[in-house]
Amino acid sequence: MINRQSNFYTIIYSALLVIIVGVALALVYQALRPAQVENMADDTRRQILAAARIYPTDGMTVSELYAKHVTDSYIVNDHGEKIDPDINAFDINIGEQVKLPENERKLPVFVCNTDSGIKYILPVYGAGLWGPIWGYVSFDSNGDTIYGAYFAHQGETPGLGAEIEKTEFSSQFDGKNVFNSNGDFTSVMVVKAGREPKDGTPYVNAVSGGTVTSTGVQNMLANSLRPYSAFLKSKSEHTEQ
Repeated sequence: MINRQSNFYTIIYSALLVIIVGVALALVYQALRPAQVENMADDTRRQILAAARIYPTDGMTVSELYAKHVTDSYIVNDHGEKIDPDINAFDINIGEQVKLPENERKLPVFVCNTDSGIKYILPVYGAGLWGPIWGYVSFDSNGDTIYGAYFAHQGETPGLGAEIEKTEFSSQFDGKNVFNSNGDFTSVMVVKAGREPKDGTPYVNAVSGGTVTSTGVQNMLANSLRPYSAFLKSKSEHTEQ
């Protein structure tokens, strides 16, 4: 019979307790994991739809709304050519792709059917003041005019850089063009009041007190969207025909 007052008993009891608790936690994690993955996927779907100005309603779930409006998705390269048809564009890690040279990136495209026609939604990813920032930008069928945008962040300062997540900031991008009259990619600048570009480059107003985050958004757009130039131009050429 084991002496319950001995150190040996205490060690065995503690070890068994740790094992039992560990197994229980592992089982709970495995049981909850599918729901967690689906919730994360729904959050991404919500962000994609928000860029096209489509928002959840009481009558439809995010998944149902996404299935209704996002009619196609695929991956292109920096020449605008479709590649890797067996890979789901939804599964591409944009944070990893933006670190690669532009000619090596896998560029997801989401085709969305809206009340205002077909929109092409492209993901963007960059760095803010305290961590990553990301979002989605939708384009009209001409491949030049921004229809809508959605931005998010991991840890920007509330009331300052975190303001990029509000529609008051993102709605400024509506109607902006990313190519100039010569067909050169220019993106959109994010500037302080009084520092508007004089050369006609499209711009929006930076968030007050969030200079670093605002600059991060500007750099994010330029870095993330430039590789899509050929793809976007192909849509413009198709529209003109």
